[in-house]
Parts: sequence; C-alpha cells; structure tokens
Amino acid sequence: LPLRVRQNIKMRLEPCYFCGSTIYPGHGTKFVRNDCKIFNFCRGKCQKAFSKKRNPRKTRWTKAYRKARGKDLTVDPIFELEKRRNEPVKLTEALIKNVVESMKTIETIRVKRAGQHIKNRLKEGKRLRLKEVAKYEKAEMKHKETTSSNVELVKPTLELLKEKAKKREKEVKVEVEYVKEDEELLMETA
Repeated sequence: LPLRVRQNIKMRLEPCYFCGSTIYPGHGTKFVRNDCKIFNFCRGKCQKAFSKKRNPRKTRWTKAYRKARGKDLTVDPIFELEKRRNEPVKLTEALIKNVVESMKTIETIRVKRAGQHIKNRLKEGKRLRLKEVAKYEKAEMKHKETTSSNVELVKPTLELLKEKAKKREKEVKVEVEYVKEDEELLMETA
C-alpha cells in the first residue's frame, strides 16, 4: 500500500475478555460460543482461565481484580467519553479537528486523575502503616512497663536458678571425689 493510504488505516484494538489488556491485530485468539457470543483472548493463559470458569474479579493479575479492589481508577466521567456509541454521525473536517483536540485534552486529564488516584492510594497505605507502627510501639511500651513493675517476680526465679546450678556443681564435685576414691582403691588392690 502507498504511504498515504497506510496513514489512514486504523488498527482495531480490542480488549481481552478475561484480563482486559489490549489485543493488537494478529495476536490472540477468538472463541465463539454456541449462542454466537464472541470472546477475545490475548494469550492462552486467559483462554485456559476462562475455560476453567475462573472469575476475573478474583484472579489477581486481571484488570477486573484491580478495579474491584480499588487499585485502579474506575468511576470517572472521562470513561463515559471513551464509550462507543452506535449513533451514526456525519463527519466534517471541523468536527474531526475538534474531536482530535478533545482527545488530547481528555488524555491529559485522564493521566492526571490516574496519578492523583495513585497518590491517594499511597497516602492511605502510609496512614495504615503509621497506625500499625504506633500500635506496635504502644504494645512494646506496655510490655516494658509490666516487666519493669514486676521485676520482683522475675528476680526470685533467677536466684532459684542460680541455687540449682550451684547444687548441680556440688553434686558433680562429689561424684568426681567418689570416682577418685574408687580409682585409689583399685590401685591399692592391684
């Protein structure tokens, strides 16, 4: 095809039915069910998961999972602009020019809002981590207070352990003395 004709051709990018990623021309597979519903899959992994009747909202690596858990931006008026409409529109040069300009502004707005969504998620995570650290520090302080106030209870057990260790040492010494006496008796008899 000549260069002029190739520039006007648009690729049809379709989303994967299972994971939601974009499928470029020449990639992926189509599955047509008996009721003529078409399912597009980007790779065999998605097709196998679909055939095993897995739920995309419960599979961690899908976009549906991320949206269901609030990890991706889901509710925004910009998404309404991206939806396909089945209304025929008579195209004019001015209309096409306006659409292209609005697409650029919509893309910049979408990127800014997605960035803001990520920042809000990170703030929430940071708040939860700080809350967890404070909880841990509070528990540690409480533990220190209880151990410092109950030192009297801990000391007698330490003293008892030391006394037991001394008794064991004496028993070992006594046994050693008995062994030495037995050796002396054996030497005398021999």
